Amino acid sequence: MAALFLTFCILSSSFLAISIFLFIRFFSPYSPVNGLEELDGNVVSGGRREIYFLFFNIQVHELGKYAVAEYNLKFKKGEKRTLVFKKVVEAHDQFVAGTNYFLKISAIQNGKPQLFDDFVHVNLNGENRLVRLDPSFD
Repeated sequence: MAALFLTFCILSSSFLAISIFLFIRFFSPYSPVNGLEELDGNVVSGGRREIYFLFFNIQVHELGKYAVAEYNLKFKKGEKRTLVFKKVVEAHDQFVAGTNYFLKISAIQNGKPQLFDDFVHVNLNGENRLVRLDPSFD
């Protein structure tokens, strides 16, 4: 009975390991958007890629929060009609001298939910810079 249980545990752990490998291999969180991908799978500098699994991507959510905070700080100084971050709805990245992040974020403005297009540049030193945050018309 113990040998049967041990065999079952080994087989189930092997199945789990193989399942995780296949999930990571075939459901990578990155995919090139405009086809600028080399044959070995590396993305060419300048190519935009969609970022998947946004729910698990802490960095993307932090960049969305950063963009809203910077917008409120720079453009809405002391006003009551500031933006309140809700979530990132869609995200793309582009590798240049650093990384450009193109985010579609959901935020609350004047008590109403609204979508915004956000462009944040993260330089090679890891410093963030809000380039643009505009209402989305999609």
